[in-house]
Amino acid sequence: MLSKRLSKYFKSLQLKKYRLQERKFLVEGAKGVLEVLQSDFAVDYLLGTSDFLKELETGLKSSVNELIECKPVDLESVGTFKSNNAAIAIVQMPEVNSVNIPKGELSLALDDVKDPGNLGTIIRIADWYGVKNIFCSLETADVFNPKVINSTMGSFTRVKVHYTDLYDLIKASDLPIYGALLSGKSVRDENLIPEGVLLMGSESQGISDRLLPLVTKPVFIPGRGGAESLNVGVATAVMLDNFFR
Repeated sequence: MLSKRLSKYFKSLQLKKYRLQERKFLVEGAKGVLEVLQSDFAVDYLLGTSDFLKELETGLKSSVNELIECKPVDLESVGTFKSNNAAIAIVQMPEVNSVNIPKGELSLALDDVKDPGNLGTIIRIADWYGVKNIFCSLETADVFNPKVINSTMGSFTRVKVHYTDLYDLIKASDLPIYGALLSGKSVRDENLIPEGVLLMGSESQGISDRLLPLVTKPVFIPGRGGAESLNVGVATAVMLDNFFR
């Protein structure tokens, strides 16, 4: 049974202030919860309906510190889903380690991408193309925001998201820095090698003036219609597809 004290505690994790204070975050729904249970993330509490818990493998149950059987109405009161007949996991945030751009692979860098839905979509796209690391400016949306976690559809368990000063990080690297810029070379004409960093700017401002001088390979997506710009998630997908085609 879910106590009022725990219910209040779990619900508080919808707010960034308490997520950072407790170093915990919520994962909602059957797919997301199963993904996190099968990952290296540590799960403190698992709230699940009777049907969900009955079908859950014993090995996955044993990895959780505490199981609590709930009714769907309890899950809905704690989480952000309007309808949840499966589960919610309360998960420990990973330890923050030193940040370095890996060699031999392509990483993403996001400059002030503030919309949670866009960040979640980009994480899912990165997972699709096998990109393992995303480096975010300090003003980019919080990866542990429930909207971000939910929109990744479990991909947050396979893609590492780091927050850092992008200027210092990129300046210290000797890898190619691809930047999505209208003044760049067409992605169709550039010989794109999936090593280095693909830097994507914010939805409203693009890549900031501070980071522009660090871009060594500006590239753009040629269009045929009259749209002024592409959503940053869509643009990231198009860019990555050209790197890995």
